[in-house]
Amino acid sequence: MAVLLLNLRDVPADEAEEVRALLDAEGIEWYETKPSLWGISGGGLWAADDEQAGHARERLARYQEERTRRVRAERERDEAEGRAPSAWAAFRERPLQSFATVLGIVMMLAVATLPFLLFGR
Repeated sequence: MAVLLLNLRDVPADEAEEVRALLDAEGIEWYETKPSLWGISGGGLWAADDEQAGHARERLARYQEERTRRVRAERERDEAEGRAPSAWAAFRERPLQSFATVLGIVMMLAVATLPFLLFGR
């Protein structure tokens, strides 16, 4: 029976590619399911063999630890060098989307607090 190794929902493309290469390098038989059309399933990487699934999970756990350390170090380096993305940089890249988001938040706060303000009168 197949065993799910990695759910691909919200997984960056580079991480998914690294995991595929890792599984190939370890000689683990695997296959991939694609995301569903309606977004119910995000797709996944599956071990085709139950016996290899245990080894695959151990190797993926080590990979995730290594990746976590590497990505955090990159983020810290980018923050120290002033290259890390910030809210202001996102606003400058997409001002219309940022303005619409802020406007939506303000409107939701207004709708949520309006009944309490009206009850006070």
